[in-house]
Amino acid sequence: MERYFFLLVLSCLCVSRVTADSLLPPVNVTIKAVKANSAVVTWDIPEGDPVIGFAITQQKKDVRMLRFIQEVNTTTRSCALWDLEEETDYIVHVQSISMSGTSPLSEPLRFRTPKEAETQASKSKDEVTMEEVGQSTQLRAGELIIIVVVLIMWAGVIALFCRQYDIIKDNEPNNNKDKAKNSSECSTPEHPTGGLLRSKV
Repeated sequence: MERYFFLLVLSCLCVSRVTADSLLPPVNVTIKAVKANSAVVTWDIPEGDPVIGFAITQQKKDVRMLRFIQEVNTTTRSCALWDLEEETDYIVHVQSISMSGTSPLSEPLRFRTPKEAETQASKSKDEVTMEEVGQSTQLRAGELIIIVVVLIMWAGVIALFCRQYDIIKDNEPNNNKDKAKNSSECSTPEHPTGGLLRSKV
């Protein structure tokens, strides 16, 4: 009975080892956002692998001490590396984690952190660029406001002109009537019988 139990445990361990070995390592391991004291490592998982987490090994070049980062119950494909030293070479490996174990190490990724001064210079350049973009946006907004104000003023002038024109047009018939009346009053009076009045000698 004990022999049978030992063989069963041994077979389960072998199956687990085969499953873990069949888990492929992460691919397309890259480094992004490299700064003097931090960086971000990203990777892809081969399609079909039942991955539940990742493990990252971080090592300084020519130094045996390792930093190990592990996280499970996640589907993320990136990890931030903190507390790095400026102008230092690093080597990073990534492993996938499944229910049965971990995958082999990925291909080594090597990168070098820049100087703090270079990071600050790059940051200042980005800030200046954003400031210039903000100023350009403000200028465009000011130009739009000026254009809108000018259009409103023109619309007011046109409306006032149309109103004055309507008033002048409405007053023209009255003026014509007054002119006709004045001309009739100034004409020679006629005799009630139809003849013109003659002055007595």
